Amino acid sequence: MPRYSYSYKALNSLVGRAIHRYDMIQDGDCIAVAVSGGKDSLTMLWALAERQKRVPVFYELHPIYVDPGFEGGFSEPLTDICRELGFHLYTDQTDHGVVAHSAKNRENPCFLCSRLRRKRLFEIADQLGCNKIALGHNKDDIIETLFLNMCYAGEISTMVPKQFFFQGRFTVIRPLAMVDESSISKFARSQQFPNFTNPCPSAGKTKRAEIKAMLDRLYRTNRKIKGNIYRAMSHVKKEYLLK
Repeated sequence: MPRYSYSYKALNSLVGRAIHRYDMIQDGDCIAVAVSGGKDSLTMLWALAERQKRVPVFYELHPIYVDPGFEGGFSEPLTDICRELGFHLYTDQTDHGVVAHSAKNRENPCFLCSRLRRKRLFEIADQLGCNKIALGHNKDDIIETLFLNMCYAGEISTMVPKQFFFQGRFTVIRPLAMVDESSISKFARSQQFPNFTNPCPSAGKTKRAEIKAMLDRLYRTNRKIKGNIYRAMSHVKKEYLLK
């Protein structure tokens, strides 16, 4: 297990708060942990593994990596990292990313790739006997999704910390739902997690990247804005919305 750092206490506190508030993990859970190679998913795996050793709740963790199939992938070093954390990484080699960016795809490449990889993740989780799937979305991701859905889908909605799928067969949990991306970055650096280069041709060119840049500019004007937006999502006054 990697060494502790100055940022661990704050990270653990927020992860624990999210798990308790949304009742994410129960005794006997078998959790598929979606690992992408990014700082968020590795931090999530680290936090869940460390927590597993000291809480009076028994649960299993099974990290899964669905490789989208681009050249320059990093499945082998990612496997090594998971081994250092004490886990066997289940790697599934696909062509989802390649197909999504091919001429025969008429959908948004990110949408199709994400849908295919999510479908495969559920299938693998089912094969492993998992009842829950942990995703590494953080506080910033949740806020960005709110603005993405408002701007491009015409609805007020976002990702939620806990969500049921297939009549309750699976529960998706997001243990980093209360953690700022900046805090995760600091923690990842302190643990010396590798900074893999994303080989996806759409990396950094998405609508999400545009929303992130817009919000970053807004946050710089007032440090309270991010917290206010996050709190606003659980303090909705429906009587003041259009019908």
